[in-house]
Amino acid sequence: MRRVITTTVLNQSGVLNRVTGLLMKRQFNIESISVGHTEQPGMSKMTFIVNVDNEGKLEQLLKQLQKQIDVIKVHDITDKAMVLRELAIVKVASSPAARNEIYTIVEPFRATVVDMSKNVTTFQVAGDPEKIEAFIDLMRPYGIKEITRTGVSAFVRETQKAQTEQMSII
Repeated sequence: MRRVITTTVLNQSGVLNRVTGLLMKRQFNIESISVGHTEQPGMSKMTFIVNVDNEGKLEQLLKQLQKQIDVIKVHDITDKAMVLRELAIVKVASSPAARNEIYTIVEPFRATVVDMSKNVTTFQVAGDPEKIEAFIDLMRPYGIKEITRTGVSAFVRETQKAQTEQMSII
C-alpha cells in the first residue's frame, strides 16, 4: 500500500535525520519526501510517500512518528481528498528542427521553458506524480539530458466528500 503521510514538526536541526532514521530502522522505503516552512513561524511540514505492507505496520509507523520529540502532528492523508503536487525540471535535447514539435507536446502539460540554448531546452512542469511521469515519457524520444524532481507536497482539501462518493468517482 502506497501511503501519503504528512507531519508538522518543529523547524530545528536534526528533525529530518530523526524522522528518516526512524523510517530506516523500521525498514520503510521512502519513495518521495519534501520538507518546507509552514504558515506558522518555527514549524515545518514534511510530506512523504512510503509503501506499507499492512495496516498493523501503518499504525506502528504513525504511533512511532508521533512519539518523536519534535513532531507536533502526524496524518495519513492517503484516503482523504487532497491536493498533491510535485515539480520537475527536465532538460531535453531540442534541435531547432524539433522545437515546434516538442512545444506542441508540452503545451497540454502547461510546462514552461526556464532555460534554452542552441540544442537543449529546459522545462519546468508541476502537477501530480502521474502527470510528471507522462511528461517525462513523452520527452524521452527527444533525449533527456537531465531530470530533477522535488518530491511530493500535499495537504487535505477543505471539503471532504463522503467515502462512497469518492469511490464512485474513481
